[in-house]
Amino acid sequence: MGVKVDVMDDFYKLLHPCLAVFVVSASAGGRPNVMTCAWNMPVSEDPPMVAVALGEESYTGELIRESREFTVNIPGERLLKALWVCGTRSGRRADKFRLAGLTPRPARRVKPPIIDECMGHLECRLSKSVEAGECTLFIGEVLEAYASEEFFRNGVWDVRAASLPLHLGGRLFAIPSRVVKP
Repeated sequence: MGVKVDVMDDFYKLLHPCLAVFVVSASAGGRPNVMTCAWNMPVSEDPPMVAVALGEESYTGELIRESREFTVNIPGERLLKALWVCGTRSGRRADKFRLAGLTPRPARRVKPPIIDECMGHLECRLSKSVEAGECTLFIGEVLEAYASEEFFRNGVWDVRAASLPLHLGGRLFAIPSRVVKP
């Protein structure tokens, strides 16, 4: 196994790579905001629920608290630059949809929009929020879930076609290219 070194400063990166997604929220006036999030996961199948962990200062978190709704949008590799833009700027001061070249489209059941360029979408209603250190875990009930049949087949992503961006840390991403079985 080799020598093991202390990685406490980067402990969470031992759990990476993680799928990088766009989380979209909207202000009371309907202005959408988008941010990149790699700390996301399913937390329940019945009822269907997902969680996203956002920094306590996050504008997206503020909007989710107010509206109690958000969407999770799954991009492909071609949106890597947009992922970086939306993960390094604040929506308080900038229109990240415009900066990243993303197109908001009406969602089916919630007010925050989906991102047209993404391959998959989850529409969520806030069920609970949990304070966790400097982050808040927003747990949303999934009201709608849909994906492009070109990339999502037989209940799984076609990783060769979808080119899902997995965040390693900082500016580094990985793209899975094969499926294996034990």
